[in-house]
Amino acid sequence: MAGEVAVARGGSPVGRIAVIGGGPGGLYAAALLKRLDPARAITVYERNAPDETFGFGVVLSDETLGGIEHADPEVYRALRAEFVRWDTIDIVHRGRVHTSRGHGFAALGRRRLLEILHERCAALGVDLRCHAAAPSAAELAAGHDLVIAADGVHSATREAHSDAFGPTVVEHRNRYIWLAADFPLDAFRFEIAETPYGVMQMHGYPYAADASTVIVEMREEVWRAAGLDTCDPAESTARCAKFFTEALDGRPLRANRSSWVAFRTVTNSRWSHGNTVLIGDAAHTAHFSIGSGTKLAVEDALALAASIEEQPDLSSALTAYEAERRPVVASTQRAAAASLRWFEELTAYVDQPPRRFAFNLLTRSRRVTHDNLRLRDASFTAAVEEEFGCPPGTPPMFTPLRLRGLELRNRVVVSPMDMYTATDGLPGDFHLVHLGARALGGAGLTMTEMVCVSPEGRITPGCTGLWTDEQATAWRRITDFVHTSAPGAAIGVQLGHSGRKGSTRLMWEGIDQPLETGNWPLSAASPLPYRPGVSQVPQELDAARLGAIRDQFTQAARRAADSGFDLLELHCAHGYLLSGFLSPLTNHRTDAYGGPLENRLRFPLDVFDAVRDVWPPDRPMTVRISATDWSEGGTDARDAAAIARAFAAHGADAIDVSTGQVVPDERPEFGRSYQTPYADLIRNTVGVPVIAVGAISSWDDVNSLLLAGRADLCALARPHLYDPHWTLHAAAEQGYTGPGAPWPLPYGAGSRPPPTGRTDAPKPRLRLEG
Repeated sequence: MAGEVAVARGGSPVGRIAVIGGGPGGLYAAALLKRLDPARAITVYERNAPDETFGFGVVLSDETLGGIEHADPEVYRALRAEFVRWDTIDIVHRGRVHTSRGHGFAALGRRRLLEILHERCAALGVDLRCHAAAPSAAELAAGHDLVIAADGVHSATREAHSDAFGPTVVEHRNRYIWLAADFPLDAFRFEIAETPYGVMQMHGYPYAADASTVIVEMREEVWRAAGLDTCDPAESTARCAKFFTEALDGRPLRANRSSWVAFRTVTNSRWSHGNTVLIGDAAHTAHFSIGSGTKLAVEDALALAASIEEQPDLSSALTAYEAERRPVVASTQRAAAASLRWFEELTAYVDQPPRRFAFNLLTRSRRVTHDNLRLRDASFTAAVEEEFGCPPGTPPMFTPLRLRGLELRNRVVVSPMDMYTATDGLPGDFHLVHLGARALGGAGLTMTEMVCVSPEGRITPGCTGLWTDEQATAWRRITDFVHTSAPGAAIGVQLGHSGRKGSTRLMWEGIDQPLETGNWPLSAASPLPYRPGVSQVPQELDAARLGAIRDQFTQAARRAADSGFDLLELHCAHGYLLSGFLSPLTNHRTDAYGGPLENRLRFPLDVFDAVRDVWPPDRPMTVRISATDWSEGGTDARDAAAIARAFAAHGADAIDVSTGQVVPDERPEFGRSYQTPYADLIRNTVGVPVIAVGAISSWDDVNSLLLAGRADLCALARPHLYDPHWTLHAAAEQGYTGPGAPWPLPYGAGSRPPPTGRTDAPKPRLRLEG
């Protein structure tokens, strides 16, 4: 009964436990909780037979195995006896095999894993009820201290209490099927098949001495074109074997409850409700291409059991469990989402040079990087670097790049960052020191903040401008300093107009908040305030005002050229004036400048053409865009590619690919390098050079993005605020001393880290017992 409670060595009072679902997560949670307190009454409900399961092999990481070994050595020993281990990945593309070594994998059959966990549960006295549909979670919760819902991606528990758990389920575009081959592959094998129907891919790995898992995946339109949507399981299995006959050496595949499905990403705003808790796929899913489903479920079980052991009551335990696991799961889901998207967009990469393609695949989730891949397999990474064009001993980030007549000595850009320290648009000593220091710090290109083309085009009273000759003279002082004191460094100007986001306070006084006094009138594509009820309502621009603003851009561009800037970027992102024309969320016009994307592009392209006409022909022009509005109904990736294609056709030398800041209710998917997939997409579908931005924080990230062909330049903002010499320090940390990152002569003595306190004291070698 619920009142008969056992306390696990000071842990929370949880005596009666029901587990819904007999998969690895549910079984392992039951075994751990029973082992921690044998007095617990634990029942597992599984609607299928003990040996009835989908799929074939599962992969577990060394980290997960370490947790199992510590928590239950007996289960660990049983698993270890079954594991197939290997350390190579083969990537097969257009008849060539690229092998990367140094990757540790351990796999076993899913059925055998379940057998081991069943045996362990039975030995511990867990009540296993197979062929038994569980009562509802609500019924079980009334008679148990804890209900563990491990009922999978289609969790009935989650759906029954959706108001409490707040689930979101997103179905993706690819179709895949789990199959098996009756022989062991000798590596984790990714094989690409370019068929008359489209691109297909195979993910395969051994899981027993005589068997391998084989997953076949493709875009839904390819699946339909191949007629696989009308095949029965047997015919699908046979046809998949033919698509990958070389990888299988002509041998057949077999199925096991196999069917074509689309992957579903599951998230929940909460993982517990009263005394019911979600684990595994019921709580979260992560794409199979990073081998995470069983791993996450087992780790959930470990964390839940530990939290129940450590916390004084169940509520505290469930809170601690979620607090521990949610960041880990979120990180895994971000990596899985990047990997999933990579395979969804595989067609964009198949024409890459062969080694770059292999490197791109290996680093697709951003968890494997250039640096750790070099540690795992130095010869493979060196071959990729050679194909990229790295001179000997030169990291990718220090290879030069030419845009028109400008050769950048390295691929690092100081991203535009508003400083809000100008007076009447004039850059002063602060800007000289700020921009000069970062140019001295080694970056190939240092960008100004958004420089406004008119007083009413400012964001704040502290914004810089180029609407007067006096401002141009002040900028010339800064460009002269960069060119004379940091020879080889380039400096670029970003021209823009604030549109509906102008006339606001300085960032630290209230970002996006209107000025308390001294406001100036705003103009925009449509009369829509940025923050309804807070921001000023802008005036919709008519034809005369559009022409006047275009002229303001050209006059500013002429001054920028006279000021000595090496590159000009047109700011068409972040909800400012030109961006406001591009997004359907901010452009509600019904004339020639509104409606379909072709019309919404009209004014930004008019401005670009006018600026290009007056900008020196040997100097490059780039365009910054918001590749997604992060809001339903706004600009999306397909629109972004079309926008980039249009600007490239008009002569843009590169696209600076940012995202968002167009509408205040956006929902960005923050995370490491979170905006770079959009740069990747544009580069590999449009074929135009791109500048990647967005939480790129390490030189390893930069090298990885460049070598994989996802970017041509990488722009970093906050890292350059933290360390103005970020690029020089990146060179020093990689042992690079070449022409891509020369130290200014007066700074030469600082090119090595200063000595610190002694760390060479003799280490204790003997321990004498008293």
